[in-house]
Amino acid sequence: MKTNYKKLGDYIQTVNVRNTDLSVDTLLGITITKEFIPSVANTIGTDMSKYKVIQKNQFACSLMQVSRDNRIPIALLKDYDKAIISQAYTLFEVIDETVLLPEYLMMWFSRTEFDRQASFFAVGGVRGSLDWDDFLELELPIPSIEKQREIVNEYNTVVNRIKLNEQLNQKLEETAQALYKHWFVDFEFPNEDGQPYKSSGGKMVYNEELDKEVPLGWRVVELGDISDITMGQSPKSESYNEIANGEIFYQGRTDFGFRVPSIRVYTTEPKRKAKKNDILMSVRAPVGDLNIANTDCCIGRGLSALRCDEQSFLFYVMKNFKAVFDANEGTGTIFSSINKDELNSLKVIYNKEISVLFNDKITELDKLIVLQSKQNQQLIELKELLLAKMGT
Repeated sequence: MKTNYKKLGDYIQTVNVRNTDLSVDTLLGITITKEFIPSVANTIGTDMSKYKVIQKNQFACSLMQVSRDNRIPIALLKDYDKAIISQAYTLFEVIDETVLLPEYLMMWFSRTEFDRQASFFAVGGVRGSLDWDDFLELELPIPSIEKQREIVNEYNTVVNRIKLNEQLNQKLEETAQALYKHWFVDFEFPNEDGQPYKSSGGKMVYNEELDKEVPLGWRVVELGDISDITMGQSPKSESYNEIANGEIFYQGRTDFGFRVPSIRVYTTEPKRKAKKNDILMSVRAPVGDLNIANTDCCIGRGLSALRCDEQSFLFYVMKNFKAVFDANEGTGTIFSSINKDELNSLKVIYNKEISVLFNDKITELDKLIVLQSKQNQQLIELKELLLAKMGT
C-alpha cells in the first residue's frame, strides 16, 4: 500500500433498505458510463416492495462480469432525493462525509485505472465477477477534506462547461432542424415578399414521384445529383496504430461525437479519404449517424463521406433521412447497411435558390456547433487529466 493510500473498506458501508411501503416509484438503472438513467425494464407483475431504496449521495454498483466488461457500472445518486433500483445492485454510502466526500470518491471510480485494477481482481471470480470483500480491499488516496473540495470543484467546473456546450449545441441543432422542416417539408420558405410560401398562397403542383404537392419550380433529384459520395474502404489492420503514424482513420461511428469525431486511430495505408468539412455518415447499423470531418482523414467501410456546394443544407437533408431510417426501424424494417447505389438514389426535394438561402442562414450556426464540439473534446481531455492526477 502506498503511504497516502487507504483501503476503501475503511470508509464505506453497505445500505440495504427495501421499498416495503411502496412509497418510492422512481426506478433507475446504471449505464456502463457510470450514470443513473430511468429504467425501461418491464415491471408489470413485479413485486416492487423488494426493490432497494437509494438516497442522494449514496452509491449503487454491479460487481458482476467486471473482467468481461473491463468496467464497473457504479454511480452516485445526485439528481434525486430517493429512487429505487434492482435488488441485484449493491448499495453503499460513505461512513463520514467530513473525511471523504462522495463526489471525490465518484471521481476516483471514474478513472480508467480504477476499472483496470478492479478487472484485475475480478479475473479469478465466478464469471469474472468482483467479490465485495475484494472491492473493499481496493485502495485510494484520501487527502484532506479541503483538498478534496478543491479537486472536486475544479473537476465540476470542467464537467459543467461540457454539459453547457452540449445543451447549447442541442438547442442550435434543433433550431436548424426546425427551420429545415419549415422550409423543405412544410414548404414555408420565404417568398419574394419574405412571407411563408405555402400559407401565403404560393402555387403548389402535384408530384407523382412523391405522391404529394410541391412548390411550383421545385423538382425531385437523387442525392447523387447534388453531392459527391465516397464510400469507405478499410486498410489492413496491421497498418493501424495510436501513435500518430500515418493518416487519421475512422472505421465507423465508434469515435463519433455530437458533431465531430475524436481522433484515436491512424493508418499507414489509407484507402479512401474524406476531406475536411465532409459529412461522415454511418453506412452500417445504425445507418445514418452523422459527424463532420474536422480534418482530412481516411474512412473505413463503416462510413461514407458526402460533400456539395451547400454543405450545411446537405447535412440537414441527411439528418432528415436519419429520422426516416429510425422511423423504419421502429416499424420493424431495419437498415442493416446502405450501399453507394442506394445512397446515390435517395430522393431529395430540391430548389437551388432556396437551398443556397438556407445554407447561408445556417452555416454560421453550424460553425458554432463545430467550434463548441471541438472545445468539448479539449475539455474531455482536461477532465481525464484531472482524474489521472488523483493517483499521483
